[in-house]
Amino acid sequence: MERAIELSRKCPPAEGAFSVGAIIVSADGEELAHGYSRETDAHVHAEESALSKLPADDPRLAGATIYSTLEPCSERRSRPLTCTQLILRSPIRRVVIAWREPSLLVADCVGVETLREAGTEVLELLELADMARAVNSHLFGSQ
Repeated sequence: MERAIELSRKCPPAEGAFSVGAIIVSADGEELAHGYSRETDAHVHAEESALSKLPADDPRLAGATIYSTLEPCSERRSRPLTCTQLILRSPIRRVVIAWREPSLLVADCVGVETLREAGTEVLELLELADMARAVNSHLFGSQ
């Protein structure tokens, strides 16, 4: 997760958008792909960027874990699929996040709940939430 947080620091800060890093790791600990928000265009999300770098039928995805510094989005205006939907369409069944999306931009993100209801294991590393949140200080002003 610390590597994902490092990646999130590469995101160009944007008003109204979180800076997020994501890494996909195989069952044996090999980094398969990584991505960060706004890596390839102004609307790409971290999980979307990482997933796009691997073929959908890559057999290593079945045992892989995706680490994301923020809860995968469950609502989106810039693309037809949310990051939660993209993960569910992949063979990945384990997601690790540092913090849940606050109601700053989306009133009620339900990425964690949606993933869990579909049988995906979701772990929250609350001890790293402050590090992930700090990268997004541009959104919180003096809070």
